[in-house]
Amino acid sequence: MSDDSRSSGEGGGVERPRPQYGEYATAEEQRARIQRPEVTEALDAGVAPQPQPQPQAAPVADAPAGFVAPATRGARVDRIVTFGLLFYGLFSVVTTIVQLLNFPEYAERGAQMLGVTATFTNLSAGYVWGAAAALVYGVGWLLTAVFTWRRLRRGRVAFWIPLVGFVATALIAGICVTMALVGDATFMSAILDSVPN
Repeated sequence: MSDDSRSSGEGGGVERPRPQYGEYATAEEQRARIQRPEVTEALDAGVAPQPQPQPQAAPVADAPAGFVAPATRGARVDRIVTFGLLFYGLFSVVTTIVQLLNFPEYAERGAQMLGVTATFTNLSAGYVWGAAAALVYGVGWLLTAVFTWRRLRRGRVAFWIPLVGFVATALIAGICVTMALVGDATFMSAILDSVPN
């Protein structure tokens, strides 16, 4: 339909002025020009746009009134548990890092918990491995927080990531601590002598 034919006749013989900006375009023509700019030339030539197939929406079952989806409640509980684990992990990591940076005192305190009085003497190895273990704890917590945040943003269950992150970080940091302890033969022999046969 051309602009001239739209401007005449349909309104009871009263002629409307010729449109300048497409004010008299039908809803289909407006949608076609917005969604598919390539049909603008066809419309200007007086050719009607081809209708686009509309995607079918999946049928949704009606939920009873007052029904709360379990996924929503579960997601809220998962977020609370996940953030609780992350904050507890942050507190634990910070306090552990502070202790590991003074490794001789950390090792002697551990021996006292076992009921052994021993002095850690391999100071250089203790400070190096203690710093390495502290770095492992810090980086491990940061990676755990990043993976947890990414999973939460996708709307997936994430409470298990802080638990796995803690176990993996503790294993690697434990190797660093063990390397420092094994490097002090006197300290290790005092601990091993206290173990009952």
